[in-house]
Amino acid sequence: MDSSSLGALANLLKPPKEDGDSEDEIDTRPSPYINPGAIGPTSSATPAGVAKAKTVSKDIWGSEEVVSPQQHDYDDPRPEPEYEMVFRQAVGAEDVFLGMGIKNPTTASCEDQVVRIKLPSTQAKDIDLDITESYLDCRTPQWRLGLHLPHKVDSNSSKAKWVCDTNTLQVTLKLNREFDLINH
Repeated sequence: MDSSSLGALANLLKPPKEDGDSEDEIDTRPSPYINPGAIGPTSSATPAGVAKAKTVSKDIWGSEEVVSPQQHDYDDPRPEPEYEMVFRQAVGAEDVFLGMGIKNPTTASCEDQVVRIKLPSTQAKDIDLDITESYLDCRTPQWRLGLHLPHKVDSNSSKAKWVCDTNTLQVTLKLNREFDLINH
């Protein structure tokens, strides 16, 4: 097969031109640069029957990737309180003694995430707590804690409990993961 036949084949297999495309036809004259890679659509062309995606804006990040300004208060002078994050799972006798359950000691088998925030010299009425799917925001007149959560949670099923003896806020967050029905 000579290069003119190869060029004619490439023009045949090339997708039809759309209005506004300025791509030149492949030259059918003999050339040492025509090879099997020159046949078919170019990398910038879309296959026939597939609509081109139009970009609305030239933004670098999507709105779901940008953290809202309320979550990062760099100008807030209040210190971050001491906190502890643990995972909790409900296990039964078949899990502990018989080993018949499907649970394992990893966080994949946990149902809850518990965050204990120590807030010395704070009263329960002074606490402002806001929980979203992936962020916990706890504010008092003396303390500020903004915590990105490692797993998505169900904010409507979350519970908070104030422990007066230790001045600790215990927040129990119900984990909301894609395959939770399989793990339980």
